[in-house]
Amino acid sequence: MKAKLLALSLLILYPFGVQADDPKAGYHGMAGPNGGRLLVEVEPHLEFLVNTVTKKVEICFIGDANIVQTPGGQEVVVTIGTGANASGLTFTRDGDKLVSDKAVPEGNDLPVIVQVRAKPAEPLITADKFILSLTLCPAGKHPQYACTCAPAQPKEKK
Repeated sequence: MKAKLLALSLLILYPFGVQADDPKAGYHGMAGPNGGRLLVEVEPHLEFLVNTVTKKVEICFIGDANIVQTPGGQEVVVTIGTGANASGLTFTRDGDKLVSDKAVPEGNDLPVIVQVRAKPAEPLITADKFILSLTLCPAGKHPQYACTCAPAQPKEKK
């Protein structure tokens, strides 16, 4: 009976656990060249940044050595929020980046899905899913959505 309860507890709690070496756990090791969140699931990589003045999302395409590339024909779709409160952002090219058509909705800790279509006939690929927290990380260098601080290690029991 205890074994069944333990197994059930692990199944319920496992999705909420975070592994320190898991690159999808919110720690990517380095920020993009503009201090935004680096999305490494697609090539070229993307940098997701909320402009602190306009509150619009800026997307840069990042090549080798963390250098910004000029956008090609890629399409980026960002969905922020859930259910009836979800807001879709579309983007237009502005120099070497894409800028959203509208500002990020008010609030904090909003779920975000970033999708990319490399070419018009191809399907959208999910580049990342994360929580958009504009609060500064513990080191105070970046907002939490782009934090590069190493995740806290669990304390050992004595």
